[in-house]
Amino acid sequence: MRHTLPLAPQFYVTAPQPCPYLEGRMERKLFTALQGESAEQLNDALSKQGFRRSQNVLYRPSCAECSACLSARIDVSRFAATKSQRRVLRRNAHLARRALAPWATEEQFDLFRDYLDSRHATGGMADMDIFEFAAMIEETPIRSRIIEYHDPAAPRGAPYEGLEAVCLTDVLDDGLSLVYSFFDTEKEKSSLGTYVILDHIRLAQEMGLPYVYLGYWVPGSSKMGYKARFSGLEVYYKAEWTPLDDPETFNADTHPLSVAPIAEQVARISLPDTRPTRRED
Repeated sequence: MRHTLPLAPQFYVTAPQPCPYLEGRMERKLFTALQGESAEQLNDALSKQGFRRSQNVLYRPSCAECSACLSARIDVSRFAATKSQRRVLRRNAHLARRALAPWATEEQFDLFRDYLDSRHATGGMADMDIFEFAAMIEETPIRSRIIEYHDPAAPRGAPYEGLEAVCLTDVLDDGLSLVYSFFDTEKEKSSLGTYVILDHIRLAQEMGLPYVYLGYWVPGSSKMGYKARFSGLEVYYKAEWTPLDDPETFNADTHPLSVAPIAEQVARISLPDTRPTRRED
């Protein structure tokens, strides 16, 4: 019997679980599989509608009584570095950037484990082993890269072999999407997390891409507050991208009618046309 993938993606909802960003709230996600020949087109289209990728899944928050999580991206043409951000660029100017195929290494995993232990010891990824880490990096059906930042002057035997920061990055048709980044937390004064974002803005400019996608910004969450420090930031709010000129104008909306029913949400999703083009004889 011949089996084929469905022509249109199927959407599902996760069971409620404790929210990792706002205490006392429950989260659930709307998700679909990312597979087949049209994976890149689907990823491009849904990324523009607030979805994020995790391995071969695209997801978007769909909480029953909360719409606090807002997908965020930087409009590269509107970005202007602050004095503090220019200092971060100068402080890390010695780092060498390497864009590699998505392949996990032991040095990356060691850095990742120390990063989790330092910053997210109780988070959902805290128990990830090297096999799960490799799956996170390598299981991608689209155009992804591992961006590594090395200190070329690091002596042999230096921690992580001179590796200071890593970012798993997707290349979209309209920008770069930072799927997950981690760095040496011992180098706190270097502000490596900020530097990775700043360098991706520079990389997008070099590639002629208009946006850098940062994941979710959550008003009221200290974990996500740093994203609002980047000028040119936009959030996907009420089905359109809106400049985040004043973060105080957004709040963590918890009204029971603030979220549309799942069927309504799915009906509003715009899917790419993946039908083969007919040839004219």
